[in-house]
Amino acid sequence: MVSVLEERNFPVETLRLFASGRSEGNLIPFRGSPVRIERLTPDSFSRDIDLLFLSAGTAISREYAPIAAKLGIFVVDNSSCWRMEEAVPLVVPEVNSDALRLEKKIIANPNCSTIQMVCALYPLHLRARIKRIIVSTYQAVSGAGQKAIVELESQIKDLAEGNPVKPVVFPHQIAHNLIPQIDVFLENGYTKEEMKMVNETRKIMGDDSLMITATCVRVPVYIGHSEVVTVDFSEKISAAEATEILKSAPGISVIDDPDRSLYPLPILAAGRDEVFVGRIRKDLSCENGISFWVVSDNLRKGAALNAVQIGESLLQKKYLSCDGF
Repeated sequence: MVSVLEERNFPVETLRLFASGRSEGNLIPFRGSPVRIERLTPDSFSRDIDLLFLSAGTAISREYAPIAAKLGIFVVDNSSCWRMEEAVPLVVPEVNSDALRLEKKIIANPNCSTIQMVCALYPLHLRARIKRIIVSTYQAVSGAGQKAIVELESQIKDLAEGNPVKPVVFPHQIAHNLIPQIDVFLENGYTKEEMKMVNETRKIMGDDSLMITATCVRVPVYIGHSEVVTVDFSEKISAAEATEILKSAPGISVIDDPDRSLYPLPILAAGRDEVFVGRIRKDLSCENGISFWVVSDNLRKGAALNAVQIGESLLQKKYLSCDGF
């Protein structure tokens, strides 16, 4: 998140960094100078802070976001804590920046797999209203945190050396494997991650009538979530028209040349800001259906970049004051 602020030349007058006592005193570089990490306490915030990015888990967000909001600070929260609260905007700037309000200080950053999907869906939804969405995800281990990355690395090494594998972060071996479970199972047979995609998509796109089913799978990829999305529209739309719409959509890059085996790949999306779409084709099982493939860096557009873009939207709306933005 700090890197994205620097890369996009976000107008930061003073950067303050907060963490737990374990990180207090550590230094993080920002624009050529070290910034010392402060210990987070209920008294950390002051009225001279304009914007707070929170990415420390649900419990921290639940405790500290209201404290900051009461001081008039805009809070962009990266956890799942506030996403489905009715009074809290859930924002993907390319889709619903109009949900931002001066009086709504807490703003939720959506789930990574939801963000990239709605970026591709929304411009098509504007052309021909979507009735049903079927999505299957192939989600990188980095979505489960640094410990998950280390687990994949260590398991690959252990298997190469003939050593037994001991899963800790995931319920099963992730190296050379797929796990059709992300987060816990709910009573309806779906996982929490799958229901996030259902509920968050409806809220972001402002349509509770959308029929959505999701299957979320963890795959042995370090960075970059991939999704196959099949959409049933209210009226006919050709693959060629869908392609042209997506080519002109904000934040979307279309890579779709089957003759040359060109399509989005997670290794190409890693470190990039775009949401990549390819394999755009007519769904043969449905009269008004289109299927496509979506790939994006889950740590950037799926988290840090989208949060910073929300901050940029607040600036553009003049909810935050800054000369020259």
